[in-house]
Amino acid sequence: MNNSRAIVATIGLAFVIAIGAMAGTAANAANPPVGLGSAATYSVLAGTPSITNTGATTIDRDVGIHPADSIIGFPPGIIGGTVHAGDAVALQAKSDLTVAYLDAAGRPVTANHSALGGLTLVGGVYNANGATLGLTGTLTLNGQNDPNSVWIFQATSDLVTASTSSVVFINGGSPCNVFWQVTTSATLGSGSHFVGTILALDSITLANGVTVNGRALARNGLVSLINDTFITSTCNAAPPVVVPPGTRPPFTPAPTATPVAPAATPIATAASSVTPTTAPVAAVPTVKPAAVAGTQRLPSTSTNDPAGPLTMLGIALTGIGILLLRGRSIRHL
Repeated sequence: MNNSRAIVATIGLAFVIAIGAMAGTAANAANPPVGLGSAATYSVLAGTPSITNTGATTIDRDVGIHPADSIIGFPPGIIGGTVHAGDAVALQAKSDLTVAYLDAAGRPVTANHSALGGLTLVGGVYNANGATLGLTGTLTLNGQNDPNSVWIFQATSDLVTASTSSVVFINGGSPCNVFWQVTTSATLGSGSHFVGTILALDSITLANGVTVNGRALARNGLVSLINDTFITSTCNAAPPVVVPPGTRPPFTPAPTATPVAPAATPIATAASSVTPTTAPVAAVPTVKPAAVAGTQRLPSTSTNDPAGPLTMLGIALTGIGILLLRGRSIRHL
């Protein structure tokens, strides 16, 4: 009798594991990344009156503005992609940005948090619940070894990060899957390390020396920069060549591809006399997992693969239990 109970308990545990794994898969499918459309190729996108820069800001992807066309401070700043100032291409990107903003704002909420410093959060949708969405210290994003984990932060007012604050990953995770929907304006403190795509209704202001592993996309307002660095190419294939200041006038696209031979496929190259001045792309900082007060946990630890590890374990345990029960029944006969 005791053996029968143990077998039944094993089968029950197997079913719980399998159902939990499948539920995690469904949860991931219900929270896909925010689609950016043509805005995905931009590091910086603004509305009006301008994009302004002071100092040696480095931007590795496209820069666009619409309906205004004023982009100030490049050079000395460096733009590695194409500049679209008040043209139809920028208008389309702004339209796609609006769609992305509304998508992020409409996602069902996992939990409410307004103070993010010290928290460890798994993939989900987090809402500031009417307060300023603030970050002082470190926000840790736990990818749970799932490359498809998605984090969406809904700032129902403004977004403000303190000086030297940071966003880091543990157990995987990608900056391409982090989104910040900001109802008013975003301000990033000096020396901070920020991760993800900002989708702001109004303006975005970066203080001195901010590193953004992602994008600053403003629907209506300006974008202001000071000696900042954008690393957006991790979310795009074939990053363009970055040309140092003085080699091309403002608002001119980076050099186009140059054929190596008449029958060869064009390969993008930079002039041999040019020494890139872009800061090296640094890996997103990671920290070791730690028990942190205020940690938000979700039930999913699976990937989007329907036959994930937990599902397979559940099926295996169920099969073993059934075989044991059948063997016991035969012996009783």
